Order: sequence, then structure tokens, then C-alpha cells
Amino acid sequence: MRKHRTDRLAGLVSSLTEADDSDRRFRLLADAIPQMVWAAGLDGRNNYCNAQWVSYTGLTFEQSKGWGWTRAVHPDDLQRCFEAWSAAVEKGEAYEIEYRWKRASDGAYRWQLGRALPVKDANGNVVEWFGTVTDIEDQKQMQAVAERAARTGTEFLCSASDELRSPLKAILDYAESMAAEFPEATPSQQARIEQLGAACRHLSKLIDEILDLAKVESGQVMVSAEPVLLDDVLRECRAKIEPLAQRRGIRLGFPARDTSCFVRADPMRLKQILTNLLTHAVTYNHANGKVEVSCKTPAPGRVRVSIRDTGMGLSPEQLAQLFQPFKRLGQQSGPDEGARIGLAVAKKLVELMSGVIGVDSQVGSGSTFWIELAAAQPPDITETGPVPPASSAARSPDEAAAAPFHTLLCVDDNPANQERVRQAISGRTDIRLLTAVTGQLGLARAFAAAPDVIVIDVHLPDVSGDEALKIFRNNPVTAHTPVIALSANATADDIQRGLKAGFVRYLPKPIDAGQLTEAVSFALEHRRNAAPKNA
Repeated sequence: MRKHRTDRLAGLVSSLTEADDSDRRFRLLADAIPQMVWAAGLDGRNNYCNAQWVSYTGLTFEQSKGWGWTRAVHPDDLQRCFEAWSAAVEKGEAYEIEYRWKRASDGAYRWQLGRALPVKDANGNVVEWFGTVTDIEDQKQMQAVAERAARTGTEFLCSASDELRSPLKAILDYAESMAAEFPEATPSQQARIEQLGAACRHLSKLIDEILDLAKVESGQVMVSAEPVLLDDVLRECRAKIEPLAQRRGIRLGFPARDTSCFVRADPMRLKQILTNLLTHAVTYNHANGKVEVSCKTPAPGRVRVSIRDTGMGLSPEQLAQLFQPFKRLGQQSGPDEGARIGLAVAKKLVELMSGVIGVDSQVGSGSTFWIELAAAQPPDITETGPVPPASSAARSPDEAAAAPFHTLLCVDDNPANQERVRQAISGRTDIRLLTAVTGQLGLARAFAAAPDVIVIDVHLPDVSGDEALKIFRNNPVTAHTPVIALSANATADDIQRGLKAGFVRYLPKPIDAGQLTEAVSFALEHRRNAAPKNA
């Protein structure tokens, strides 16, 4: 009996010794790594912290056992920390959070990355929490420097582009006036004039694409996620691409209308992506070729839009470089101009919308570009959809003022300008934005949605601003809708002439966000006072 007790005692002493030895080794290991290490009970109170913790916080182990250490967390981050901890405890899952923590040595707040894992028993119950805290201040500083550099670069490009557009427009106007004033010019002279105009248009497009790429690369482009009817987008894209296709003798084929096919995307950016792909399909095609657009569902919850051309096709080596800007892919001596920046922008925008872009191609057999996006349910347009209910066409100015939102229609064929309008009104939660890329589509959308304010480019290729204004005034739906003009050639005389014609504001391009928001506010007030009151 005595021997049995002695053996049990010896075993207990041995176990305690092993436990002590294991604990000592753990502490030595924890003190040797550069991160702060801690362990806590289910109530979140520390029961262990390593030497790095003590050194950074200036708190002893006894001081760190409670919640006293939270006083060193930046006040703006404390609530997020508690919310992350509470959510992790509730779910019994790991968490990761970035926050600022005061360093005891100099009182400076530094960014930290906190991670924690639950320790569970054999039954899956959480019995303890184990975590690390890593100093990421240097990475944050580098990230901030990179973001500032990107913003500076983009701002420089914007300024440079504005300086380039004026002389380009002057040269283009000169070329067009020469073609009109000298009809007796020889074919050779006419060809040179046309080449001059084409070069100016190409450079202007190139400036827009470079700006788009710079903004996407610098993270300055934000995309929304809302249900978008593919029919509407494809119809607008077709209207925009048809003039180019007709000049090149390219036949366009689009799918039959389907009012049930919605995708989750940013409507303006989706139009930009598809327009870029369609432009590429028409530009790099054979004369009198064909472009076919199709839509299908490759998997549940996914929608694929494919654009097939009858061009030269691409080799595997060319495909590997396809979505890189300024790659002509061996076509430098061909008749088609383009830096393929549009494809690079399209790829990045698709990925921002959690989509996929790809291409299937074979030399001599043409190419099929496709994008795949998440399918979406049709929106409830009477409550949260991007278009007000159809009954809004009959709203009076008083009823519009009492509505929970206002609708702004932007008619501009340049996606960059539409984006500037979107950003300018982003702070107005009471305004919903509709867009159209041609004058005809703008008129149709205005009569269908009865917007409260219309912003229109006065130099659209199909309908001039003056013509559109007359049509708006002669339709009872838009007779009292204030119209704001946008123009890249807004001289003092142009502004006076535009205001006299009936525009409530005449704004120059590039769009100034402050001017636009002030003009929209003025237009909404103008609308409330424009029409006679209902009896």
C-alpha cells in the first residue's frame, strides 16, 4: 500500500515537472519571437503575455491580466476591436483586425495587426484564446506613400490631359473646317485632311483610356453592385458602336431581347467594358466581317456575354500579352490603330465587379471575347431600383419635391465624364443616377423615367444639346425639367447663348465637382418653382 502511494506521488511529481518544463519552453519560445503573444480566458482577460508585450505596452504581467491594456488602443479603433472580439467569441472562430496601439516608450500610436485563434477541447468547446500582435506601421506608411504617389500621378495625368485636349480640339476643328471650306481639294489633299482628323480623334481617345487605366491602377475607381438589365446595356452599346461598324462594313448581330436577364454590376462600367470589347472586335476585323454578341448561363447563378469576331485570330503567344496595354501584338504595320489600353481597363473593371474575362481564339478563325458576371434578381424599382416607378412620369414638381429621392439623368458619350458626375453626387443619398451614352437614348430614358434634373453634353454625335433641349420642352413629361449643359468649349459667349436658350446652368469640361453639385441643387430648387401649382 505504501509503495503504491509512493508510486502515485512520484507520477504526480513527474507530471508536474513535465508540465512545468513544457510551460517554461513555451514561454522561452514566445519571448524569442518578434511579435507580441498573449493568451486569454473566455472572458477575454489575459492570463499570459510575452516579453515583447510587456516591452511595448509598459505594463507588467499583473497589469495586463485585466482589461487595462485597452486604454492604450486608439479611441477611434476601440469599438471595432470590441466588435471583432465579440463576433469571434459568439461564433467561436478566429479573427483578424488592424488597429492603432500606443507605444509606452514614446506615446506614439502605431498600427498593429491582431490575430486570435480559439483553443478548443475534444468536444469542440472553446476553452482559451491565443493571439499575436504584429507591428505593421512601416507597411502602412509605405502604403500611404504609394497611394499619395498614385493620386499625384493621376492628378498630373488629369491636368496634362486637359492641357492636351484644347490644342487637339483646335486642330480637329481646323481639319473639319478645311474639309468644309475647300470642297475642290484634290483626293490626295482630302485624304490628308481626313488623316489629320483621324489622328486627333485617336489621340483624344488614347488620353481618355490612359486616364481610365491610371485611375483603376491607383484604386481611385469605385464600382457599385446593383441589378442591371443586359438588354438596356447592349442596346446602348450597339447605338454607340454602329457608326464605326458601318464605316468598316462590319455586320453586327445582337441577341433577341430578354427582359429577364439581369447581372450584378455597375451599369456605367459594364457599358464601358462591353463598348471596349465591341470596339476591339470591329477594329481588328476583316473588311465586311461580322461581330456576333450572345448571352448564356454557363453555370447556375452566372451569366456570360460573348463577343465573337471574324478577324485574324490570335496565336498563344499573342494571347499571353493580350490584356497588357500598348501591345499591338504584331499588328504595328496593319491598318488598325490602337494601344489596346481598353482591354487592360476592361479586365481590371471586370475583376473589380468580381467577374471573369477571357478570350478563345485561333489564328485564321477569329476571336471570342467573353465576360462572366453573377446573375441578379430583377430589382424592385418601386423601392430600391435605379429607375423610379413608371408612375413618376406624372409627378408634378411639388410631388417630386416630396418624394424620398430625386432622379438625375446624365447624357454623355464619355464614360469618364459619367464617372465624374457619379462621384460629384456621391454624397447626395437623395439622388439616383441614370445614364445614357447617346442623345436618342437620353431622350427615350427621359420620357420613360421623368428625371428631376438632366445633365447633357451639348456636343453629342447624334443630337445636339440645343436640339435635345427643344425636344424636352415640347414633351409634357420633361417640359419643366431643368437641363444642365456640359461643354468642352464653354466660352463666355457660349454660356450666355446657352442660358438664353433655356439651360439652367452651362458648365465647362472637365467637370468640376463643386460646380456640378451647386448646379444640381439650383436645378432642383428651380424645378420646384418652375411649373404652376396644382389646384
